[in-house]
Amino acid sequence: MKNNTLRQNARMQSLALALGIALMAIKFLAWWLTNSNAILTDAMESIINVVAAAFGLYSLILAAKPRDSNHPYGHGKVEFISAGFEGALIFLAGIAIWMKAGYNIVYPQPLFQLDVGLGITAIAGAINYGAGFLLEKRGEHTNSLIMEASGKHLKSDAYSSAGLIIGLGLVILTGIPLLDNLLALLFGGVIMFTGFRLVRRSVAGIMDEADYQLIDEMVDTLHRNRRDSWIDVHNFRVIKYGPTLHIDCHMTVPWYFDTRQSHGEVKNVESLLGAHSTVPVEFFIHVDPCDPPRNCRICQMKNCPERQAPSELRVEWTLENIMKNAQHEV
Repeated sequence: MKNNTLRQNARMQSLALALGIALMAIKFLAWWLTNSNAILTDAMESIINVVAAAFGLYSLILAAKPRDSNHPYGHGKVEFISAGFEGALIFLAGIAIWMKAGYNIVYPQPLFQLDVGLGITAIAGAINYGAGFLLEKRGEHTNSLIMEASGKHLKSDAYSSAGLIIGLGLVILTGIPLLDNLLALLFGGVIMFTGFRLVRRSVAGIMDEADYQLIDEMVDTLHRNRRDSWIDVHNFRVIKYGPTLHIDCHMTVPWYFDTRQSHGEVKNVESLLGAHSTVPVEFFIHVDPCDPPRNCRICQMKNCPERQAPSELRVEWTLENIMKNAQHEV
């Protein structure tokens, strides 16, 4: 990723951190004015926003460091650690909210100035949604899991605020304070689910779990633009290291191609997939020579001087067959 892109990501994350601190103060003011546990859930999640934004900023700075002898693939994996850390904090916040709401169901507390609290919450929620939308789009565009996770978190916070406004409106209309605690239990559960999903995704990244949607898009691009000299492609792998993708695969070319020709075919594949990717891509492509007459039956080379069997089948490269560590055959 280019340095200016990394700097822009860090700047946006810095703004998210400053915004999180300001909104946290506003939400705790709303809770102090109202004594509402539902509003407290919103305020407590803001603590998580601030801590996660700070850790995310540090992670972006670390991920931008150049490769070194100890980290030949770069420092991008820290993004998954950051997202997992944020998810764990969110989950713990949800547990704390449940405990507080449960305590106040047994020992109720009076509520005050709910109309003022609702107004403050509405403003904070609108700001959170706007910031979350921008961060999420930026994260998708630059393949930054840190920014995407921060954006999703802020947007989920905004959705919680919207539900909170509706719920506290019902408290005002019905005069039933118990609804405040029940609402806190509901949103505490939503917050825990959000945290669990972030942890799950970060673990998948650390364990190099296959991103089938991404691989399917690349295989489709490769298949639609394939050349006759690309007799076969298999053992296709995509690994994420932060904002950078690493693609490994085996490609079969005619056995009589010299080194320069084989290298040219590799560069054609790299140019094709690189042009269709919105993020930096590294390639490790192993070239295999064809094996007549077995490969001849799937080879589409016209006027091949070494053909030993007729072409019988044009293999359709798909997500299911291109990831196997074996050449395709009739």
